[in-house]
Amino acid sequence: MDWGRMNLHVLPAGPIQTNAYLLCSPAHGAAVLIDAPGGVWAQVQPILAAAHCRLTELWLTHGHWDHTQGAAEVVRATQARVRAHVADRVLYETPEVMSAFLAPGIRLESVRPDTWVEPGETFPALGLTAEVRHVPGHCPGNVLFYLAAMSAAFVGDALFAGSVGRTDFPGGSQAVLAESIRRQIYTLPAATKVYPGHGPATTVGDEMEGNHYVRG
Repeated sequence: MDWGRMNLHVLPAGPIQTNAYLLCSPAHGAAVLIDAPGGVWAQVQPILAAAHCRLTELWLTHGHWDHTQGAAEVVRATQARVRAHVADRVLYETPEVMSAFLAPGIRLESVRPDTWVEPGETFPALGLTAEVRHVPGHCPGNVLFYLAAMSAAFVGDALFAGSVGRTDFPGGSQAVLAESIRRQIYTLPAATKVYPGHGPATTVGDEMEGNHYVRG
């Protein structure tokens, strides 16, 4: 997908096909990766080379293993700056706490974010402005990254097309998640494209109207 000179690549990867999103701006010679499932670097590297872009930042929507399995490899290869929410610090820095939820043979490496994002903060990215919104409930540190100029929100596992994230993991809460979605996602413009951690994209308006788990 192309917004002028900004390209968005949807890159499902890892054992359960978790969505990573690569934003590449040839005009700036830079790129941002949102989430890093296992093996995603093999997909990212040739795209960066073809676009003559350097990966400058990695944004992690939350600390669950399927979104972070490839993070250490990405950082080693690129020295990208990592942004994440501190409520999931233990998951990033000591991923072995998630071992009970892993299939045999899956190995995890810790990743240490450079910046702990704050709810409501904004920061520049690829010539645009990114806004952080805290959307706990699936896990304590789930955040979304909203790029108003692209009318796009990258929401992690808070909300899916026609569904919502699981709340039966440690730190999850169905009530908290529903309230987070209403306050932090459904208050975005209805036309905003929602890019989830799994499955196809949707829009805020479609979910407010048709998502039977959490209606607007």
